[in-house]
Amino acid sequence: LFCTLNTHKVDMQKLLGGQIGLEDFIFAHIRGETKEVEVTKTEDALGLTITDNGAGYAFIKRIKEGSIINRLQTVCVGDSIEAINDHTIVGCRHYEVARMLRELPRAQPFTLRLVQPKKAFDMIGQRTRTGKSPGEGRVASGKETLRLRTQGPAVLEEGPSPSEEEAARRVDDLLESYMGIRDSELASTMVEAAKGSPSVAQLAQGLDSVLGEFAFPPEFVAEVWAAVCHPK
Repeated sequence: LFCTLNTHKVDMQKLLGGQIGLEDFIFAHIRGETKEVEVTKTEDALGLTITDNGAGYAFIKRIKEGSIINRLQTVCVGDSIEAINDHTIVGCRHYEVARMLRELPRAQPFTLRLVQPKKAFDMIGQRTRTGKSPGEGRVASGKETLRLRTQGPAVLEEGPSPSEEEAARRVDDLLESYMGIRDSELASTMVEAAKGSPSVAQLAQGLDSVLGEFAFPPEFVAEVWAAVCHPK
């Protein structure tokens, strides 16, 4: 339906626009339930502010307190307006939808067909011991990450331990001092490579095969290996 920037909540003040930073997170809000609401226009203004995503979908951006719409608890900020009196408005800009609503006659009920965004994390159930799962019986740390791959299924992996997080911070500091960059994801990748390398030479080979475009200097690789394998 729409995307928000740096928040998983249905916050229409954070709709994705043209400015995206390297460290910004984009959250995609997908279609949830469809609902139909009957509204009686008792005054000219319904109390709606409408926006659109530029791709044919209009949304409720704001609801004025004390307005007609505010008294209808089923209508929420973030709902997509799909039809007015069974007349589809998909493809219309927000100002066209606002004009249609403004021109509706007073004292005559009309119907809004709305699509609400799926609530964040609705698809994730609460932790329970009743279901069978591959990890049942092992002690969970509560810190896991969902690893998405270009090929194959997504994999739920154990999150980094405190010592691994500390190692990644040290490697990130080394990246800044040697290369003038900070990149926590790159640092974590290098920590993983160093953990599986029994020597500096093997770490150098591993980094060259995976991250060869960086052309890390030998003294930097040696410090990374020491920071991860022999932190003291």
